[in-house]
Amino acid sequence: MPHTHCPDWATALLNGFSQIFLQRHPLCGLLCLLAILLTAPALVGGALLGGVAGLLTAQRRGYAKADRQAGLFSYNGILLGLLLSLVLPWSVLLPPLIIAAGGLGAMLTQQWLKRTRGPQCLPAYTAPFVGLAWLLMGFTLPPSPGTSIEMTIPNLLAAHLSGLGQVMFLGHPAAGALIVVGLLLADRRAAGWALFGSAAGLACALLQHENPTALSGLGGYNPALVALALSQQRRPWLPLMGILLAVLLTPGFIALGLPPLTAPFILACWLIQATGRAWRQASLDSAPCALRGNRPRLR
Repeated sequence: MPHTHCPDWATALLNGFSQIFLQRHPLCGLLCLLAILLTAPALVGGALLGGVAGLLTAQRRGYAKADRQAGLFSYNGILLGLLLSLVLPWSVLLPPLIIAAGGLGAMLTQQWLKRTRGPQCLPAYTAPFVGLAWLLMGFTLPPSPGTSIEMTIPNLLAAHLSGLGQVMFLGHPAAGALIVVGLLLADRRAAGWALFGSAAGLACALLQHENPTALSGLGGYNPALVALALSQQRRPWLPLMGILLAVLLTPGFIALGLPPLTAPFILACWLIQATGRAWRQASLDSAPCALRGNRPRLR
């Protein structure tokens, strides 16, 4: 009987694409890859090269196979490959730069994982990507949307979908639609929250009269990611607070001369999670002595 399963490396690489949206689902990852191929084919090579570089680095250095298979060492490399392919002109130095960035992203992820396995630690999210991207880009802001987009209902609907595509620097609504299908296959609840987050970011950008940013989808991708990340805790107020924080934090990075990338998403999630843990700890500390003496022991 023929072997019909994907090889381990292919599954791990596709999981890396899906991990950009905090999922572990090879078919979701395949649809993310297809979104790049169909709407920005010039970026496919960089994305694959960065993802493979991270995966091979993890394998060569003997990182945990379960983490490799989950795509945890690929997604930062994929994002770095996409970004470098987008902002840098083609040269013979570009592939080695993407390979080095993808490998370094995997090493930073491993160091984070080694130190944050406990429940009280903050997840890395895309922090290795953001840190390396800032260094490689020299803290320069990416070009702003050039063409003016007319305010129409079809363009608003397209911007809503583009908010998801812009997570991977894809401004075409078809990319967002493919990503939504992938998220629906992986987790319908997560897909719903991602769409809500993108819509909220779009609305906030329009309210601030940032029409080019809003209609290109750039106002929606950080709120969409925050909604995805915090919706996993099944407390609706958490993603709502996170969306608001991401919207408020984004202008601060621009004022500092930093390209926001996914930094507002990361910082918003960290602030929400750290505040929640501090609140729970304060509640425990203020509980009666009898309750404090009988805390459940964590394995």
